[in-house]
This record gives sequence, C-alpha cells and structure tokens, in this order.
Amino acid sequence: MNGPILVVEDDATLAQVLRKTLESEGFTVLLARDGRAALEMGRQPDLQMIILDLMLPRIGGLEVCQRLRQENITTPIIMLTARGLDTDKVFGLRLGADDYLTKPFNIDELLARIEAIRRRSSQSEKAPRQLSVGDIEIDFQRMSVTKQGRNLELSSREFQVLECLVKYAGQTVEREKIYQEVWGYDTAVTNRTIDFHIARLRQKLEDNPREPRYILTVHRSGYRFVV
Repeated sequence: MNGPILVVEDDATLAQVLRKTLESEGFTVLLARDGRAALEMGRQPDLQMIILDLMLPRIGGLEVCQRLRQENITTPIIMLTARGLDTDKVFGLRLGADDYLTKPFNIDELLARIEAIRRRSSQSEKAPRQLSVGDIEIDFQRMSVTKQGRNLELSSREFQVLECLVKYAGQTVEREKIYQEVWGYDTAVTNRTIDFHIARLRQKLEDNPREPRYILTVHRSGYRFVV
C-alpha cells in the first residue's frame, strides 16, 4: 500500500490540517471538497485509502461509499461522522466502510487507525489468493465470495472476519483474536459486535444458518472455519 490517501472534506481548514498532518507522516495526499469529486477521484486504482466525510455537498458521503463498493472498488474507507449520528455509522459500515471516527477526533487516533488498516492490508497480501470450500469460492485479491456461482454481497468488515477465520482454518479462533486481527486497536468493539458479523456471514454462506457447516461455534471460546 504505497499510493496516495484521498481526503474528502468540505471544511477547508480541517482539510488542510489533515493534509499537513498526513504529509508530515510521509503520506502523499489528494484532496476532494465534494462528493462528486470524491467519486471520480475514488476510482483511481493506486489509492491507498480514503478518508471520507459524510456531510458533503453535491453527493453525500454515504452514497459515495455505496457507489464505490457497487463498482467493486475495495480501497479502505474511514468515515468521518458528526457526533451522535450512530445510524450513519452503522449504515456506513454495512455499505462497506472499514472504520469511522466521530468529530471532533484526536489526530493521533486517526493515524493509529490508518496504520491498523495498513497492517491488515499488508497481512492480506500474504494470504492465499483463492480458496474453494464446498460450493463456496473465495477470491482474496478481489475480496469477492461466490456460492454456487452466485456473487455474495459482503461488507468489507464481514470479508475481513471471514479472512481471519480462513487464515486459521481448522483451528479455534478466539473472539479476542478476531478483534485484534480485524479491528486492531482499542475501540468499543464487543463480543456482540463480533457475533453480529458471524451471524451475517452465516446468513450468506450457509445453507442452513441454524446448523452451520462452515463457521462453527466453539462454546465460550470463539469460532472455527471448517474446510
């Protein structure tokens, strides 16, 4: 991940603060001031990451995120949300955003989250490119999953959880391990958050989510992916 970071922020002062801070950390930074520009610039294949404000002129940040993911653009996205808009956070994560920060935020926390995503992406590059399990095909490079030839719509976070389980296929992966590998920093993630993502994966991967074949629960411990 050596490409530029796209900062999408219509507040000129905050945009410049983010640009100068990231450049001081050695990143190349591109700026977009509205959603339409973000959509165009977000299609660049060499982008390392997108820092996306949700309250944007012309096209809102949620729609930008949704449209990029619909175009199978997998560049990691960190959303910037206004305080108290929890529904936007949840909706954004389900649309495929990788993380979010609530304004006002600590710049050191933003840098920590950028580094966590970079670290996860680096680990993903070492993973096998494809895996076939039963009627499921997983393409790690394209972040795509098919079942019986039908494409499954997984959010970026759901795919990361699946990738973590597959990485340790046949072994019990404790919830703490999933938390560390997928979220990778101190945040408000709970066991319920992890269980929610597991339930969503089962709904999409399993023939019968109540009697899973691939993602098994290990009582009071975690989960195991069966190959």
